Amino acid sequence: MAAAAKLIGSAVRYRAATNTLRILSFGSSRFFTSSPAATISVGDKLPDATLSYFDPAGELRTLTISELTKGKKAILFAVPGAFTPTCSQKHLPGFVEKTGELRAKGVGAIACVSVNDAFVMRAWKESLKIGDEVMLLSDGNGDFTRALGVELDMRDKPVGLGIRSRRYAMLAEDGIVKVLNLEEGGAFTSSSADHMLEALILCVLVPS
Repeated sequence: MAAAAKLIGSAVRYRAATNTLRILSFGSSRFFTSSPAATISVGDKLPDATLSYFDPAGELRTLTISELTKGKKAILFAVPGAFTPTCSQKHLPGFVEKTGELRAKGVGAIACVSVNDAFVMRAWKESLKIGDEVMLLSDGNGDFTRALGVELDMRDKPVGLGIRSRRYAMLAEDGIVKVLNLEEGGAFTSSSADHMLEALILCVLVPS
């Protein structure tokens, strides 16, 4: 018990010191830190939307959010854009590296979502030489992103990214949001695989 309390206290102090943008929910209790406003929040049911991807055989497939999350714990994390530096060098590789640890904590599905078409997502996956540890899902028209209320307007940027998604990582259980780590724009401070592992540990230490 003392060890658990110490770990929880350390995690809370860490979040305060780093201004982590997250909301953690354990049953009926909620632990809040500062988080930018969004349509989606902890305790909400995820809006259903259809995403697309290429399977290992090269066939274009579709997958709904309800199919992805039904009856399991699922991690969804979003990046502002495929092939962009932080997304390619840190965010996606971090989840690929930690897949085993996340699944050991009971996570049944891990997916990366981006407002890019499925062809770009496939090319990105191939360029990083990753397997099927993490699904790369295309929200090509931004329907899921808009439903969550996490659009990121990058039309003023010279690279022409248009409307994308803010960076985030969330844990959903049977379609209900349990953890939401939402970044300010495209920042990368609280949505890493390590932060999600920390949240999963806290879910065990502070049961509902």
